[in-house]
Amino acid sequence: MIRNHVTLADIAREAGTSPSTASRALSGRGYVSDEARTRLRDAADRLGYVPNASARALKQRTSRVVGVAVSDLGNQFYANLAAGIEQTLREVDYQMVLVSDNSDETQELACARTFLAMRAAGVIVTPADRAAAALLARAGVPVIEVDRRLARVACDAVVLDNERGGREATKHLLDLGHERIALLVADTDWTSDAGRLHGYVTAHDERGVTLDERLILPLAFRAPDAEERIGALLERERPTAIFAANNELAEHAWRVVRRRGLRLPRDISLVGFDDVSWMAMVDPGITAVAQPTLEMGRRAARLFLRRAADPGAPRSVEMLEPTLVVRGSTAAPR
Repeated sequence: MIRNHVTLADIAREAGTSPSTASRALSGRGYVSDEARTRLRDAADRLGYVPNASARALKQRTSRVVGVAVSDLGNQFYANLAAGIEQTLREVDYQMVLVSDNSDETQELACARTFLAMRAAGVIVTPADRAAAALLARAGVPVIEVDRRLARVACDAVVLDNERGGREATKHLLDLGHERIALLVADTDWTSDAGRLHGYVTAHDERGVTLDERLILPLAFRAPDAEERIGALLERERPTAIFAANNELAEHAWRVVRRRGLRLPRDISLVGFDDVSWMAMVDPGITAVAQPTLEMGRRAARLFLRRAADPGAPRSVEMLEPTLVVRGSTAAPR
């Protein structure tokens, strides 16, 4: 049985007030006596009233919804990022609509159009391309980039000092005595991956160690042959250590090392990035560059709230610092 939609008029009739009084009581805007407010809210509960968010958005030209588009909901890094955003928005009565664009520019653009149709108050995105941010900006929707920066339009952003993270990871291995360090890095033009690559190169320069570019392996997002190519690199180049510049590549590397019967850190050392939970659960634990992921999400949500409150405020780019967490997967080469 389909239940008829309960309207403000129904509630007003039930409580013996006018529809305008019911509207003020349930929206929290305008004066209503305490007695009438209590009576109207009780009536709304009895009748099962649900506010029409779509109608409210049409009337106000916006909503209390913030769109969030991330690259991969199956990746713990992005899940934690979204959790930080949601926690902060919920505290101030905003709702998050979360989607995954699979790092595909066409899907990301479709997500942006969906958020426009919803009259989202703003959009927080881990950008895969520039087109979505440009579309949203032209429509006057605030865009906050998080984790990386791609937009040509001026956007607020929260990012990590990826160059420092890449440099610290590589320096750790160089300080242990490794000189043949393989780098597994995402094959993108994203600022996050470019920063980690630059940090890897800089660390070699600072230590005066000659860099063999054959040790650098760019891998496409979700490459089906990633582990095959990592295995071929180990066989061909014989590195004594691996720096995997994101958590998925670190997991691929760990699986290849185990499958080949190599032991961490006796036969080869491994450093990962993101420090997701599995890295502390395996034996030995994986040395990793940790990001303050929840805080990154919170900061992105706060930047949206600041922009919503003051559209003319200066653009802000906040940079957070990584931390190297040393575990048992790294040691001096044999």
